[in-house]
Amino acid sequence: MITADQLKDVMDRADALHHYLNIDQKKVEFEEEQLRTQAPDFWEDPKYAQEQMKKVKGIQKWLDGYKTVRLYADELQLAFDFYKDEMVTEEEVDVDYAKAIKAIEDLELKNMLRQKEDPMDCVLKINSGAGGTESQDWAQMLMRMYMRWSEAHGYKVTITDMQEGDEAGIKSVTMTIEGGEYAYGYLKSENGVHRLVRVSPFNAQGKRQTSFVSLDVMPDIEGDLDVDIDEKDLRIDTYRSSGAGGQHINKTSSAIRITHIPTGTVVQCQNERSQFQNKDKAMQMLKAKLYLLKKEANAEKLSDIRGEVKEIGWGNQIRSYVLQPYTLVKDHRTDVETGNVDAVLDGGLDIFINGYLKWLSVQGDKKTENS
Repeated sequence: MITADQLKDVMDRADALHHYLNIDQKKVEFEEEQLRTQAPDFWEDPKYAQEQMKKVKGIQKWLDGYKTVRLYADELQLAFDFYKDEMVTEEEVDVDYAKAIKAIEDLELKNMLRQKEDPMDCVLKINSGAGGTESQDWAQMLMRMYMRWSEAHGYKVTITDMQEGDEAGIKSVTMTIEGGEYAYGYLKSENGVHRLVRVSPFNAQGKRQTSFVSLDVMPDIEGDLDVDIDEKDLRIDTYRSSGAGGQHINKTSSAIRITHIPTGTVVQCQNERSQFQNKDKAMQMLKAKLYLLKKEANAEKLSDIRGEVKEIGWGNQIRSYVLQPYTLVKDHRTDVETGNVDAVLDGGLDIFINGYLKWLSVQGDKKTENS
């Protein structure tokens, strides 16, 4: 049974969300923006109309989210009062509390995703590092983990490039995660080096082994970007695709690798049928990377964005996954940890994603205070 303090916490957080989200102002904005969609000539400019409808739906989602929070908080208050009169059970109160807390935390987390890129689709690149075959197997385990997380949250995963390992696993893979909201906002928490400690199935002596894999996470930015790319700064290589895709893809050098020489940024794509389509997709990824590098001017933020510039090895990991002699997954930035490694590797990443977003919010508040 919840306490009076827990009830007060729910009500206070619901009231705080009303303030932080500026709900009264959003109601006014919603009515104004919706009126614009009712103009007789509204659909004469389809591009403008789609953007306007997107804007209206975006405001409506905030209002609907808060409406749910308010509803569950009020139902909890009512259930708590009814319990005093023995009209509901402890279990019913606890169920209402769980519903209210989940709705509040979901909206609080969404409120932390305020960057322009957060609502966008996501491009995630996994690179194996120190550890040979063991590292390549670890890279494939991580690929599966992110695919499971994406599927559980309603995202579609498309593999745009993959290099198979020499004996097992993969050397690298690039995946696009799309079809839902805030893919980049959530998965930006995964950017960096991931460390695995286990008894390696590839070690005949049965010794523990440590291996590393890096993740490079970027938003899948569409449309025109304020990024100038000089063709002279690019090295474009073609190669034969190594993955599935039919005889045409495997027999022609349709895969594209683009290197931006001044920054050392490398992108590649082999998923599309033609070389031109692969080049367009690779250029889109390159623009997204350079856009972020331009936006984040100082070195500290630059290192947060470009996880791949760090050595994929000791001392640089953001998270450790220990399978032997005990089980533990620990994020070294937030100190969030769990002993349920199997659940994490099966896509249970929300505990770390939520912890990172809360940690990031606190870091932002500290910087504001010190500025």
